[in-house]
Amino acid sequence: MEFSQWLVASRSCVEAALREALSERCPIVSSGAGRRGDSILREAMAYAVLNGGKRVRALLAIAAGEAVGANASWCAQVGAAIECVHAFSLVHDDMPCMDDDALRRGQPTVHVTYGEAQALLVGDALQTIGFELVADLDAPSDRVVRLVRSMARATGLKGMAGGQAVDIEAVGQTMGQTDLESMHALKTGALILSAVEMGAICGDPPAFEMTALERFARCIGLAFQVADDILDVSADAATLGKTPGKDAAANKPTFVALLGLTGAQDYARGLHQEALDALTPLGERASRLGDLARMLVQRSH
Repeated sequence: MEFSQWLVASRSCVEAALREALSERCPIVSSGAGRRGDSILREAMAYAVLNGGKRVRALLAIAAGEAVGANASWCAQVGAAIECVHAFSLVHDDMPCMDDDALRRGQPTVHVTYGEAQALLVGDALQTIGFELVADLDAPSDRVVRLVRSMARATGLKGMAGGQAVDIEAVGQTMGQTDLESMHALKTGALILSAVEMGAICGDPPAFEMTALERFARCIGLAFQVADDILDVSADAATLGKTPGKDAAANKPTFVALLGLTGAQDYARGLHQEALDALTPLGERASRLGDLARMLVQRSH
């Protein structure tokens, strides 16, 4: 199967899992003349998680699973869980108390469309449904525990939340490259690492293959962020699907601000090569991960 065909098929599996999760776990309840608050919340959750998105983290989980011969249905469900958690982080990140953004995935952000209170609840509910999807996986309990632990670590103090806290305090300050890398290893890289790790956990790779996959994930997670910083200064809103130039306007430390545009582009290419080198022990089985690495670094949005 060509990579483009694989992308379509894999995204289709994840979209189906997401729609099923929302319809089964969050049914819309009619209340006669008006709408109940929970039906509005369900609608807002669907708005946040189903309307677009590259499904990067889900694709990484599926590709990692394929590389180690994992159960495909488990990987699709894990991918859907990760996308719920990722969507929760975007909803909260866009709120006025955080980045205060009005555009996401080419449409008004959740708080703009549904209000701040509903946006807060949407993020909370998407996070919990993500963990529910993992907990409901038809897999041995010890494997489910490992999956839950990976995703929990990636979202909390040692992951996205911790990285976001550092980012908030870094506004207006100068950060060296090591500190900037450490911040994004938490804020962006932790969930990407977890996606690859969780896909692999759905199989039974030997320790050296898991180590190789983790090294790949760390490199590509950082490369993804560098590419994001580059796009923030080089793409327009129509292409990005979100507001460009926000980091510079907010005086946030970025790889472009630190290294310059050309330096950041060179750095991203170097990280991309490191990621590919990390996959060597897995050979052709990791070809989809290599394809994804190229797509993520060379993307236009």
